[in-house]
Amino acid sequence: QVQLVESGGGLVQAGGSLRLSCAASGRTFSNLVMGWFRQAPGKEREFVAAISRTGAGIYYADSVKGRFAISRDNAKNTVYLRMNSLKPEDTAVYYCAAGLVVSTTHEPYAYWGQGTQVTVSS
Repeated sequence: QVQLVESGGGLVQAGGSLRLSCAASGRTFSNLVMGWFRQAPGKEREFVAAISRTGAGIYYADSVKGRFAISRDNAKNTVYLRMNSLKPEDTAVYYCAAGLVVSTTHEPYAYWGQGTQVTVSS
């Protein structure tokens, strides 16, 4: 079993920045592939970014490429999502996910955090 706890969400103006963190426990973190997804009201959960076990493989949704950066610190059992140049359309609940296979779809991720709200005002 893996427990994931997100933090760092909040309210920010368009053009601003936030850094989300996701602390993992319960399993060797370096064995896990990590991902970030988001879900806006009335919309399906969508892929944002993913990172391989070592950090050598990184993947982004086209909508965030060049603005967001995913990273991980295996010594701290934590994955981060740095979000720059935020737009109102980035407003959503952001979820951290863990699994064994890198994927841009949510099905392969077995473990999920509770989510953190990000609101971008125009």
